[in-house]
Amino acid sequence: MPAARIDGGAGMKSWQDNLRIVLVSSRNSLNIGAAARAMYNFGFSDLWCVRPYDRAFRAARSAAGAASVLRNACVAGDLAEAIADAELVVGSSGLEARKQRHVRRELPGGAIPIRTHLETRKAALLFGSEKFGLSNEDLSHCDWIVSIPTSDDCPSMNLGQAVAVCCYEIARHAAPQVRLQTPAGVSAGVRERILGMMLPILRSSGFLHANGAEEQTRKLRRLVSRLRLAPEDARMLQAILRQVDWKLRHPDVESASPD
Repeated sequence: MPAARIDGGAGMKSWQDNLRIVLVSSRNSLNIGAAARAMYNFGFSDLWCVRPYDRAFRAARSAAGAASVLRNACVAGDLAEAIADAELVVGSSGLEARKQRHVRRELPGGAIPIRTHLETRKAALLFGSEKFGLSNEDLSHCDWIVSIPTSDDCPSMNLGQAVAVCCYEIARHAAPQVRLQTPAGVSAGVRERILGMMLPILRSSGFLHANGAEEQTRKLRRLVSRLRLAPEDARMLQAILRQVDWKLRHPDVESASPD
């Protein structure tokens, strides 16, 4: 399903415009409205909803002014589409008992590297559904995980509250931390294209089998993310993968170039 932007105006550009809040498989329009209000409270406005359970979120109402966040929201059927232009993708999750090989940072400290990144580059902050949170597939798109240090007796938070806490912690840092700045990298969309080029090669070579392919794909996505490719390195890697793919499809041709 292609993304659909709901009519709305554009405001002045600032570092806040570089933060995208992505709600994945949200089930309740009131929670989406509360998330939009929280975003507006702290100066953020870029909202995407991926596979929303109920399209009635379009009619959600919140505090004065926050309705503009909803009017400008995007709807997408695919998470990769929603985060394609973000260079940093952070999932909000407690992870519970699931074993994930992600760096995990707790708030408030986890907000500082996000704020630093936002000074010049786009980041996406993901929130899962109220019932299930972020799936393993969703988490495979994330560079790292931020968690809210809640009580063990009641670890789960309402979606709107979780968005509010994260937005507050990011917004309250007035300036980026130079020591946390990272070199320029490639967007999640470029990384996903590299993964898409790798998969058929790995299937042809026998590395990737139908049995367990989903889990292997998630691991490979995390591998590509951990490489933290610079733009020129990403271009080189894509050229290599194109050549390898061409050679696999034309094994009897001694020398040629891919398109």
